Amino acid sequence: MLYDLVRPLLFSFDPETTHEAAIAALHAAGRLLPAGRPHPSIPIEVMGLNFPNRIGLAAGFDKNGEAIDGLALMGFGFIEIGTVTPRAQPGNPRPRLFRLPEAYAIINRMGFNNHGVEVLVANARAAKYKGILGINIGKNVGTPMDRAVDDYLASFVRVYEVASYVAVNISSPNTQNLRQLQGASELDQLLARLKETQYQLAGHHGRYVPLALKIAPDLDAVGISDIADALRRHRIDAVIATNTTLARDKVEGLNHANEEGGLSGAPLLEASTAVIRQLAQELAGEVPIIATGGVLDGADARAKLDAGATLVQLMSGLVFRGPGLVRKCVQATAV
Repeated sequence: MLYDLVRPLLFSFDPETTHEAAIAALHAAGRLLPAGRPHPSIPIEVMGLNFPNRIGLAAGFDKNGEAIDGLALMGFGFIEIGTVTPRAQPGNPRPRLFRLPEAYAIINRMGFNNHGVEVLVANARAAKYKGILGINIGKNVGTPMDRAVDDYLASFVRVYEVASYVAVNISSPNTQNLRQLQGASELDQLLARLKETQYQLAGHHGRYVPLALKIAPDLDAVGISDIADALRRHRIDAVIATNTTLARDKVEGLNHANEEGGLSGAPLLEASTAVIRQLAQELAGEVPIIATGGVLDGADARAKLDAGATLVQLMSGLVFRGPGLVRKCVQATAV
């Protein structure tokens, strides 16, 4: 209820300015307050990790790991930070973040803006948080596509020591040609190199860090089937479905609907859940599915599990519903 009162004030400011203020406030809260605890639920083991509840934060909110301890106060069962790239980069020109409040939606074309992997690792080390921390990795915009694998490997090696799991983002629509990596031959090369490096790092560190692949909602049935085959073949530990969409059919005619970038929020729910449903059929339980996309209440989170997901991540829903959404989703998914 408190968030409902302050939301009109927050929405009166530029979205990215509001987001930056939220990160600063969460950073301060994390430093001043005792360590947060996840909302109680029935724990579940996924990817060999013990999750205290099924609800996590999706990548994109805290790109640099600046607010980990503040985010932990919200009761998440796990937190995913990033997307991070090997080198710092400014991202796309502002404005690049747009609210569509009538549709409970957001369009962004951020472009992997972040301070680089060294800063993220330092922030993760400094955090009090001892829960499950996912780190989402991507490629620098200036890296040619034929060298993209090098960027993923560089970040994977660097974040390994501080990550509970690593998410490989090949599905953002805001880095030119990135989604080409979802093609069969490109994906095979990437996953083979990552898996080889994962085994080497596990031996070096004495600890196995799972790999998850984050995919787009705009794939056709054949593309989803091909990705499912690649996940099984390369023994990838999980798949995150899905990233934002390029589709605009659910928001036609609304202010900002024609802005370039990825659409998230309520209009993404149906398409994202459909991808989860097909993945669940294709994978038959061999690879766990982490759902994200369009969750604005507990019923949406529950629908993700019913479609075949095991864990659920929140992002845009927090903008419209506030921190209380976390508890509602934990309660709805306590199975």
